[in-house]
Order: sequence, then C-alpha cells, then structure tokens
Amino acid sequence: MEIFLSTILVLFVGTLLSTFRILREYERSVIFLLGRFYKVKGPGLIVVVPLIQQSVRIDLRIRVLDIPTQDLITRDNVSVKVNAVLYFRVVDPKNAINNVEDFMEATEQLAQTTLRSVLGQHELDELLAERDKLNVDIQQILDQQTDPWGIKVSNVEIKHVDIDESMIRAIAKQAEAERERRAKIIHAEGEQQAATKLVEAARILATETQAIQLRYLQTLTEIAGERSSTIVFPLPIDVMNAFTKLASKD
Repeated sequence: MEIFLSTILVLFVGTLLSTFRILREYERSVIFLLGRFYKVKGPGLIVVVPLIQQSVRIDLRIRVLDIPTQDLITRDNVSVKVNAVLYFRVVDPKNAINNVEDFMEATEQLAQTTLRSVLGQHELDELLAERDKLNVDIQQILDQQTDPWGIKVSNVEIKHVDIDESMIRAIAKQAEAERERRAKIIHAEGEQQAATKLVEAARILATETQAIQLRYLQTLTEIAGERSSTIVFPLPIDVMNAFTKLASKD
C-alpha cells in the first residue's frame, strides 16, 4: 500500500511540475489542444495541461546559417565557387511550426538554391564589384519566400568568391590592358589641351605685336641663364620682314 501511495505521489508531483513551465524572454511555446493549434504562450510562467495540451518551444533570437560553398556558372560562362552567411529569426512561431516541417533545413536549402540562381544571372565583374547589391537582392528574395514560414531574413553576406588560377591570370591581364588604355587616353587628352592652348597663344601673338616683343625678351632671358658656349639670338619676325622689304626694293 505504501509503495502504491508513493508511486501515486511521484506521478502527481511529476505531473504538477510538467504543468508549469518557465520561458525566457526570447522563447515562445506553441500550444496544441488535442492536436489542434490553440495559442502561443510566453515568456514567463505558462501552464500546459498534461495529456490534453502539447507544447513546442521556439527560440526567437537571430540565427546564423553558414551557406556551404556553391558551384555556379556566371552569365559570362565563368565557373566560380561562392559561399555566404545568412542571418534570420522566427517572427511567427505558429507558422514556423505549422507551415513547414523543419524551418532550419528548409531555410538552408532555399538559401543555397537562391544563391546559385541569383548569382548565375550576373557576370563575374558584377560578382566582384557589386557584392553589396547582390547581398540585398538575395536577402529580399529569401525574405519574401520564407514569409509564409514565419521567418524574417535580416541579412545575407557573400563571404568568398573563389576563381580558378587561369581565370585570375586572365583578369590580371585585362586589368593591365585597361590601365594602359586609360593612360593613352589621358596622354591624348593632354596633347589635345596643349595644342588648343598653343593655338590660342598663336592667335594672341598674331594680333598683339607687344606680346611678341615680350616673348622675345623672355626667350633671351632663358637663353642667357643657360650654361652654354654658344648663344643664338633670335630675330623678331617684324625685323625679318623689314629686311625682306629692303631686299625687294633693291
């Protein structure tokens, strides 16, 4: 009799303890009443009626999901390997339990396929130069598709884009050719600007005789300052014209 009473007491205490549960601030409990969804409880002290109600505990904190390396081919037919990291959290515990069997596995698989699909639509240069824009595109697509599961995707970050060694050498050659092209363009633009300035200077000298004299004196000053055993004195053009007129009169 005493053993029977002890057993009953132990069962009663165990049932009483399982009836009261304490949930932390970041936890919620999805309650089912006889197999049907009843309500979401928490945080704090909650009551779960044994045998009639069942509960599933959900963590609402942000989760970090490492997306494994994915092999993909870009739009310009370059084979690359890309991995990323995904940040998400449960915002609707009811949908996270009722609408998908395993929201962690479902989110991971969806992230892998979305990563390959989105990045495969872009060229290699865009993958390397516009990573922030691609992160936003992937995040928006994932957030929209996981919304029925009660999941909020807050951020996606592409970590590494691995390229074959041969492709790296090709990119380096392309970058070098681009630098040479820009250098030639800058040199040509400089020559064009210099020629324009020379034309303007020639027009001024042609209309202003005093400007020619000043230029003549400046040239003499520059020649005098040089260390040379031979000094050439340039004659102004008007002096040459005067000699030419005298010669024609004779």
